[in-house]
Amino acid sequence: MQKIHKQDIVAGFVTFLIALPLSLGIAMASGFPPVAGLYSAIIGGLLVSRISGSFVTINGPAAGLIVIVLGAVEALGHGDPMAGYRATLAVITVSGLLLFIAGLLKGGELSDFFPESVVHGMLAAIGVIIFSKQAHIMLGVSPTGKEPAHLLAEIPHSLSVMNPEIAVIGVVSLLLLILWPKMPWKWVKRIPAPLVVVIVGMIFDRVFDLEHQHKYLFLDHHEYDLGPKFLVTLPQSIFAGITNPEWSQSGSRVFWGWVITLTLVQGLETLLSASAVDLLDKQKRKSNLNKDLAAVGFGTAISGFIGGLPMIAEIVRSSNNINNGAKSGWSNFAHGAFMLMFLILIPNLLHQIPLASLAAILVFTGYNLASPKHFKHALETGTDQFFLYTATTIVTVFTDLLIGVGTGIFLKLLLHFSAGLKPIEFVTLKTISSTEGNTVTFKTKGAAVFTNYLILKSRLKKLSADKNLVLDFSEVTVMDRTVEQKLFQFARERESAGSRVELIGVEKRKK
Repeated sequence: MQKIHKQDIVAGFVTFLIALPLSLGIAMASGFPPVAGLYSAIIGGLLVSRISGSFVTINGPAAGLIVIVLGAVEALGHGDPMAGYRATLAVITVSGLLLFIAGLLKGGELSDFFPESVVHGMLAAIGVIIFSKQAHIMLGVSPTGKEPAHLLAEIPHSLSVMNPEIAVIGVVSLLLLILWPKMPWKWVKRIPAPLVVVIVGMIFDRVFDLEHQHKYLFLDHHEYDLGPKFLVTLPQSIFAGITNPEWSQSGSRVFWGWVITLTLVQGLETLLSASAVDLLDKQKRKSNLNKDLAAVGFGTAISGFIGGLPMIAEIVRSSNNINNGAKSGWSNFAHGAFMLMFLILIPNLLHQIPLASLAAILVFTGYNLASPKHFKHALETGTDQFFLYTATTIVTVFTDLLIGVGTGIFLKLLLHFSAGLKPIEFVTLKTISSTEGNTVTFKTKGAAVFTNYLILKSRLKKLSADKNLVLDFSEVTVMDRTVEQKLFQFARERESAGSRVELIGVEKRKK
């Protein structure tokens, strides 16, 4: 059992301060009541932290799942938000159970199948969609469009008809998120920017008297509404917000379509985030991804059953957790415990948070997911990577996640065909290994691409851990960047364990 450190409590408290506004904002952006985000974070902390296979990850609701959850609410609700909410809880519960089973069946290995550029393109598309929806809320405007492209096109109109006082809250919040981390003083960096945004937003609540319905004049001739609808709404007690799933649509194809979409994306994000957090862990520990997937699935099923959001191993909160000295999973537990105490003891305080402040946090999050620097990085990596990244992003924004990811994978396969890859090489791999003294030489021929990487990975795992390795890929005709990056990661892990690893014929390949 992991030992509780003082640093875990401190890190858990700081993470709670960051997670609180994010959990509220993600819930509302998903078409769920705000308390649903808190339920997810509480379960992710108190329950998942005790059964997961990771060490310093933070589990809770994620911006990357907003698009799916909101889509399910709208598709299953047929115009009734509450009916859509309850039907989506059933989707979340079933999806969680499927992830739990997938973890038990060692489904954590499947994350290695998806090409890196396609996954990043999917995340960029999610960022664009979040930005397109939350920009209007930040300005105090209800847009008429529903699809991301229409919402983006409607932003200029929302700027022209914005509610000035709400827009002030949103713009100031956004500026704080951008400028606060750049302040030169060390004490400033210790205070999370989202917490500052929430506090400033609560001050604006008092200044503009958002808690009482009223009208005000702007420039003496434009009249605007203000009132509680611009503030967070929470139940009077933690139990009053519990809502159970509604199962009447569980036999429909639409229902199962959303189950499959959520399961795939949630599982993929969890595994990728947990792997990324392992690289940040100062103690260089490696998570048991199968156990982590099962734990997140179990926590998601419980969360969905009581009215909460799905969860993942969230990388931003996890990195903050590590930076604040977390040593073990008890920091995740502490973050959930602080969230629970806050919800029980002072829920009315949350009602003073303006929606525009939370929308600004999500606009900032969406921009970071789809930042131009990511497109620039993809271009610097190679024109093929840029093509896949951009194509996946565009198709996902204009259709949906599964079609976008499927399109990216299809285009990746076409690129490999054009490079001379034979169909049989997608699912086969030629390898030869030999041992001389304390060195194992492992030679690969043919092709090493994302579709056969699981075969390569299983053979690499069987190589003796106490010997030096020479991994020779000089006779590989096609190697994609996904495999290249994973080989470098494998080499780093072996070297950190004390072995010497030499990679031959890898660096020159950028397919």
